[in-house]
Amino acid sequence: MRFSIKNIFYLILVLCVFSFRIVAENDDHVTVGIDEKLGAHFSGDLVFTNSTGQKVKLSEVLTKPTLLAFVYYECPGICNNTLTELAWVVDRVDLEPGEDFQVLTISIDHDESYELAAKSKNDYVTSLKRKFPKDAWTFLVADSLTVKKVTSEAGFYFKKVGDEYRHAGALITVSPERKISRYIFGSQYNQFDVKMALLDAKAGKTNPTVAKLLQFCFSYDPEGRSYSLNITRIVGTIMLISVGIFFAFLVLKKKKKN
Repeated sequence: MRFSIKNIFYLILVLCVFSFRIVAENDDHVTVGIDEKLGAHFSGDLVFTNSTGQKVKLSEVLTKPTLLAFVYYECPGICNNTLTELAWVVDRVDLEPGEDFQVLTISIDHDESYELAAKSKNDYVTSLKRKFPKDAWTFLVADSLTVKKVTSEAGFYFKKVGDEYRHAGALITVSPERKISRYIFGSQYNQFDVKMALLDAKAGKTNPTVAKLLQFCFSYDPEGRSYSLNITRIVGTIMLISVGIFFAFLVLKKKKKN
């Protein structure tokens, strides 16, 4: 039997589906990480404090397709990478900031002040090379109940360990109706992926977990800003599946003999 490149690609995708499902079965309970809430809506009446010290409702902030990042401003780890990469990608995405999209950063640390939010905003907005309206990137802080509410609605779970927070790195695209449209995992982003996610948010579309599936099967190269097939992960998973099938075959064969 001859296999075309197209057939081989479909075969790889099928194997990815089975591999991803096996991994996902052991990842139902999330304590630190992200449990996708695609299609869910954020509560518009949640009140935050912005970087100027003003109280604002979420409904007043989420009025355009939005790139949302949960971080904390004094984070010594992944948050800096997330915000630096976020600044990199919004500097290059082929959409008009303030018109086609906006950016929202919410601190998960309820002890952080709006002064810290103001400092972070100044650091990242002034690092942008393109013309970027200051009101197109909003930095917010809030009390513990509000933080818990908004992160729970996003399926974003974190845990405080000592003086630091353990949490995942991701962007969430949100529609002008406050509907969660897509999750972009990791702390390095591709401008084309971000553009497509924002266009989906504008149209009110939700992107299924195929994004997770592709991330399981493909590795992102931050230097080349491109994806490549993760052969090691796929082959390793296929080997585990094959071993499982082999042992199942031996058990069934033994039962038949008895």
